[in-house]
Amino acid sequence: QVQLVESGGGLVQTGGSLRLSCAASGRTFSSYAVGWFRQAPGKEREFVSSISRLFGETSYADSVKGRFTISRDNAKNTVYLQMSSLKPEDTAVYYCAARGAGGVYAPRLEAEFQYWGQGTQVTVSS
Repeated sequence: QVQLVESGGGLVQTGGSLRLSCAASGRTFSSYAVGWFRQAPGKEREFVSSISRLFGETSYADSVKGRFTISRDNAKNTVYLQMSSLKPEDTAVYYCAARGAGGVYAPRLEAEFQYWGQGTQVTVSS
């Protein structure tokens, strides 16, 4: 079992940057793949980025590729999402999720993740 807590959300202007953090409990965090998803008002939750266990392979949605960077610090049990060149369409609640089993690739499907955080709001003003 792992518990996830997101932080770092807030209000930022178009073109600005934010860094989200996902802090996890548990001593075996390095064995979990971690992903970021987001849900905008009136829309379904969508994949943003993920990072695999073991080798740190990463995956990004096309909409954020080149602007967002995911990374992990296993010593701190934390995964980060550095967001740059933010756009109003990035406004959403951002969730981190963890997968405790499976392959060493970076997962992209919601159904692959067993554990979810409560979310953090990101608002990008135009």
